Amino acid sequence: MTTRRNFIRDLGISAAALPFLSGLPSFGASSGGTRKQRMIFMFSPNGTLPEKFWPTDPANLASSPILAPLAPFQNQSLVLKGVSNLVGGDGDRHMRGMSCLLTGTHLHPGNIQGGSDSPAGWASGISIDQELKNFLQKNEATRTRFGSLEVGVAVPDRADPWTRMSYAGSNQPLAPLDDPYQMLTKLYGKSKDRLTYASVLDSLGGDLKKVSQKLAHEDKALLQQHMELVRQLEQEMKASAEQGDLVHPEPELDPNIELVNDNTPQIARMQMDILVNAMANDMARVSTLQFMRSVGQARMRWLGIEEGHHGLSHEPDNNHAAQEKLEKINLWFAEQLAYLAEKLRSTPEPGGDGNMLDHTTIVWVNELGKGNSHSLDNIPTVIIGGGAGFKMGHTHDLGKVAHNRLLLSLAHSMGHHIPTFGEEKFCAAGALPLVG
Repeated sequence: MTTRRNFIRDLGISAAALPFLSGLPSFGASSGGTRKQRMIFMFSPNGTLPEKFWPTDPANLASSPILAPLAPFQNQSLVLKGVSNLVGGDGDRHMRGMSCLLTGTHLHPGNIQGGSDSPAGWASGISIDQELKNFLQKNEATRTRFGSLEVGVAVPDRADPWTRMSYAGSNQPLAPLDDPYQMLTKLYGKSKDRLTYASVLDSLGGDLKKVSQKLAHEDKALLQQHMELVRQLEQEMKASAEQGDLVHPEPELDPNIELVNDNTPQIARMQMDILVNAMANDMARVSTLQFMRSVGQARMRWLGIEEGHHGLSHEPDNNHAAQEKLEKINLWFAEQLAYLAEKLRSTPEPGGDGNMLDHTTIVWVNELGKGNSHSLDNIPTVIIGGGAGFKMGHTHDLGKVAHNRLLLSLAHSMGHHIPTFGEEKFCAAGALPLVG
């Protein structure tokens, strides 16, 4: 089969005339005959409830009240216990938990004060997602239009070490895009306005029919699926904009209190749909998906919770009402992960090699192990997918290991065999023994 570029050229259609096709992968097998692999890092904040998170049966996700929504992915899941952020240095634990999470490096000295600890600045190194992006972009066979996508859901409009997990390098934080319109604009070009988000599919009309007529049955099905998803997103976003659903409320005067729009669940689904769509079209093979921020006081009223998330996470263990609300919150995050995994699993891999989840590794992380103790040990970590080649289907108790070794293992799983990542001293024992 021909490549996408030659395919469109042979049809006599310019790439500029087909913005929604500009990211389509090569039809058929991936370039160079190598197995396509993707990685998505999903973040949720403020720690978890250990007694509700860790499965009582290491081989059964349903034995965890929080992880139960992931049970349908049991055979493609790996829960890691013992992953610890040992970096230390300046900044409070929320700051170090967030900005050291994917970098594995200390924070620079700075003037951003948090908690009772010393002030700090930005992280001093590149994050693993950007390291993988750079690695893949160097090879023509794995190069994509964007390399990576930084996607956000209800991330506040501020910039500090509590809000940034992705770094292009030392002192180079990357902001996630948390507006579906901004994501579509980044991927497919600028729309005239939100209320009249004109359907690009309609405007292309004859060109798309011309493309479809010359495709093989398998490739025609892929194009049709892409077209239907884009149209669905356009319709949802137009309807939401007309109703004012995507307009975020103004924050209260207290900067530590954040309101999250009641339609955050809807926005989250849109963002995940757009992300899967972009990856199906090979616009990027690496992404971060950031829900809110460290120390975030999101009020999840769609769960019947009026209190801020961070405040609840600081309540003592014997506050049973707070514990029940925290369980609901963390269960909701697990449900978002399940939605993303199912979206990937239900999307055929372009070229007919299984489904997208078979070629994607999702890593669910947090900046803390437990909110009311600010622990950086036993950070709740779940890996789902088939891209990493790890031994899946169980909970792996690692004892206590530096999270740098996990980041190193993930790099190796993508074919990037670097000897260390982040603080070198934490990688002396090498990658984690996770390969099946």
